[in-house]
Amino acid sequence: MTKTFTFAALHFSVAFLLGLPFTGSWLVGGALALVEPACNTVVFHFHEKVWKRIERRRAERAAAVPA
Repeated sequence: MTKTFTFAALHFSVAFLLGLPFTGSWLVGGALALVEPACNTVVFHFHEKVWKRIERRRAERAAAVPA
């Protein structure tokens, strides 16, 4: 869980540090730092589900091939 929290902190920091100079606004930079990582977290969840399904299918196909 520590790794997840440190990754989230880095992600929020990067989003803010990029949003601030591009917009010139602390408010917009802060909003980007909250919204963008939150959206990425949801997308990452579904990305992982898809990849687990792909890996499971690959493993099933490999197990079905006679040695």
